[in-house]
Formats: sequence, structure tokens, C-alpha cells
Amino acid sequence: MIIIAGNRVNSVSEPLTPLEQYIVSEKLKSPQPFSYESEDQLKFELRMRTKIVEAAEEMYASRVKFGDFPKSQSNPAYWIRMPNGGFQLRPGVRSSDAIRDIWLNSEMYTFECATAIIMMMYKAVLETIGAPLFDTYFQNLVLYTWTTDEDLRIITKPGYESFPGDVLYFKNPDVNPATPEWQGENVIELGNNLFFGHGMGIKTPIEVIQELNAYRRPFAFRSAFLMHQVTAPDYKYLYQLSKSVPASTYTDITMPFRGIISRIGEFTVVAS
Repeated sequence: MIIIAGNRVNSVSEPLTPLEQYIVSEKLKSPQPFSYESEDQLKFELRMRTKIVEAAEEMYASRVKFGDFPKSQSNPAYWIRMPNGGFQLRPGVRSSDAIRDIWLNSEMYTFECATAIIMMMYKAVLETIGAPLFDTYFQNLVLYTWTTDEDLRIITKPGYESFPGDVLYFKNPDVNPATPEWQGENVIELGNNLFFGHGMGIKTPIEVIQELNAYRRPFAFRSAFLMHQVTAPDYKYLYQLSKSVPASTYTDITMPFRGIISRIGEFTVVAS
């Protein structure tokens, strides 16, 4: 069910894209309450979910390569490759330009699936709130597994109910030690029972499990499986950011340092 300003609603005003209409219909049918302060706040989430799906589809169509951290590569004009295989934003470079370059010059990039998820999240935020605000709030970016800027506020909750734009995780408990990069796969839900995982492409859940099972150790008996968790950015917080004024419109202002929060393993610590 969808609750707006304390009242349960049965519809959302048009216009909505087909994907947005699908998300709304699924949330309306759900017994779980999804509460919003306004319809505009809900529509912001719908727009950003759409941008996450688009970022995933565009990454799938790009020439980025899959590789673990020792094999990672990036465009040195925008990113400094760190000793751990992560990428640090080069000083003097706009965050928005560096994120878009991952898609524009995709053949120069190699990274693993968790880093890919964060890249797609940043791309969706950028295309939803615009470059001036993105450059204001997402400074000093580091792309390394689940390390994120504090303003992204990735949240992981238990549960199986998910919608397009959500991140799910397939775990491979008996992974072959020779291929540790296939211990699991982070995927973006696209809709129509399809998921995108960097390194796998677009697949159904059964196909994701079958591929992970191909990387189990000899005589393994446990199948890969979909974990009981759903990950998404804090849409309500990002909606509030979208209503602020970019720092570039001010004079004599110094932006504070934007810190980071980290995800360790399969769960997230969220900064307050």
C-alpha cells in the first residue's frame, strides 16, 4: 500500500512512464506500507529507480570489463588507481564528469560487481538531481567495493519484496577457492524477472544461480541462492538534497569535507 501525507491512496497522478506505473502498481498491491510526505517525494523515487535501471542497461551495452581488484583499470584523466584496486577522484575533476566518463569511455574501465553497483547508483543520482547539485554533495569520490559518499546513504534491509532499481545479492556458499570473485553476484532488478549483474549480464534469477553454481568447488553440494535482503539508496534523503541550491550559486562559501561510509561484507552501516 502507498500512504501519502498520512492517507492511503489508490493511484498516483500522471504522467508516469510504463516502468514507473509498474512500480506503483506493485507497491499498491503490497501489504507493506510505503509512506511518503508528498506525491512529489514518491515521484522522485520513481524517477531515480528508472535512472538506476537505465544505468544498468547502459552499462550492459557498454564496453566496460569485469575483473577483480588486481586487474582494475580506469581513465587516468579522471581517476587515480589506488593500491587496493579502487579509484579515487583526481583533484580538480568534477565528480559528475568522472562518473559520466565511465559510460562515455567505457573501454578504459575494468572493475568488479560491487563497485559497479555503486557506479550505477551515482549515475542515477547524477541524472536525477543534475550535475551542479551532484558536484556539491558528492565530492572526493572513492570507488572501491561498497565504500560510498555519506550522502548516498545506502540501506540494506531484510526481506524478499523488491522493485526495479533495487539491489539484490546471490550468494555462492561453496565457491571454488580458485575463483573467489564468484563468491556471489550483486544485481540490479530491472523488472520482468530480469536482473543485471556486472560480469554476468542480464539474466533471470535461475540463470544467475546456474552460472554461480558453475564456479563451485569440486564435489560441492550447496547451490547458490538469493539472499533475504534488499539494498537501495535513501530516496527520501536524496529528495531533500534535490531541493537544495547548488553551492555554485553562492559566493564566498567553502563546502565542508564530505566523508564516506562503508559496507562490510553483505551488510551496511548507515551514517545518521
